[in-house]
Amino acid sequence: MTTKIEISHKTIIFTLVLLAAIWFVWLIRDILLFLFIAFIVMSALRPSVDGLEKRKMPRFLAILLLYVIVFGVIGLSIAGIIPSLIIQSTHLMQDLPKFIERMLPYWNLNLNDWSRQLAPLGQNLVRMTINIFSNVITIVTTLVFVFYFLLERKHMKQTLAGFVGDAASVRIMLVLERIENRLGMWVQGQLILMLIIGIMTYAGLLLLKIDFALPLALFAGLLEIVPNIGPVISAIPAVIVALATSPVAALTVIALFIFVHQSENNFIVPLVMKKSVGLSPLMTIFALMVGGKLAGIAGAVLAVPVVLIIQELISVILSSKK
Repeated sequence: MTTKIEISHKTIIFTLVLLAAIWFVWLIRDILLFLFIAFIVMSALRPSVDGLEKRKMPRFLAILLLYVIVFGVIGLSIAGIIPSLIIQSTHLMQDLPKFIERMLPYWNLNLNDWSRQLAPLGQNLVRMTINIFSNVITIVTTLVFVFYFLLERKHMKQTLAGFVGDAASVRIMLVLERIENRLGMWVQGQLILMLIIGIMTYAGLLLLKIDFALPLALFAGLLEIVPNIGPVISAIPAVIVALATSPVAALTVIALFIFVHQSENNFIVPLVMKKSVGLSPLMTIFALMVGGKLAGIAGAVLAVPVVLIIQELISVILSSKK
C-alpha cells in the first residue's frame, strides 16, 4: 500500500521564502558583521552617553564628546607607543635569526637568506599594520552605525511599537536592554583586562631586563581578548627572546607569565568581571573553537558576545514558558 504525501502551496512558498532569506543573509553577511560590531560598541558607550544626557547635554553633543575623548586617548597612546614600537619590533625581526642560531646551533638553517627575508618585515611593520587596520571605509561605516545606534537608541521603543505593537515592543526592549548590559560590561571588562595585563607584562619584562619589552607587552595585552588561549600564545615570543640571552632568563620569563596568568585568573578577572558576564571556562573554550572554525580570528573574538546573546534569548524563552 503506497502512501501519498501532499505538500500544500503554503509549505512550498514558506520553504522558498526561507531559502531566499538565508541566501540574502549570506550575501549581506559582511554588513551584518559591521552592524553586530557597531551594536557591541554601542552597548559599551551607551551608559556614558545616557549619563551625559541626564546632565542636560544634548545627545548629539554627548556622542561627539565621547568620540573626541575616546579617539583622543587612543591617538595620544599611539603617538607615544608607535615610535618605540617600530624601533623595537624592527630590531626584533632583524635579530630573530641570531636568537634561533643561539638556541639551535646544530640545526642546518640558512640564516642569511632568512635574515634577508625577515628584515623587510621589520622595516615595513607600520605599513603592514596600516594595511590591516586602515580600511577607512569599513572603520568609518562602523563608526557611523555606532553613532546612529546611540542617537536613535532612545527612540527604539517607539519605532518597535509601530511595527509590532506596544505590548510586544515592551518585551523586546527588556530583552534588548539585558543583552546590551551584558555586552557593554563584556567590552568594558575586556578593555580593562587588556590594559592591566599589558602594564603588568611590560613592568615585569623591564625588571627582568628583557629586550623588546614594549612590543612583547603590547602583544600580551592584545591577546588578552582571547580568553585562556591568548596568555599562553603571548608568552611564546617572550620566552624565545629571553632564551637567546640565557636559559635562566627564559625561566624567569616563564615564571613572570605564570605569575601574571595566575594573578589574572585568581584576582584580576574576578575583581573586574564580578558584575559582568561570567561564562564558564568550558563554554568559553567551546565558543572560541566554534567561532574560530566558522570565521577565523574575528569569529573567535566575537564568539563570547554571540554566546551571551544566545544565553539571554534562551533565558527569556524559558522564563516565558513558566
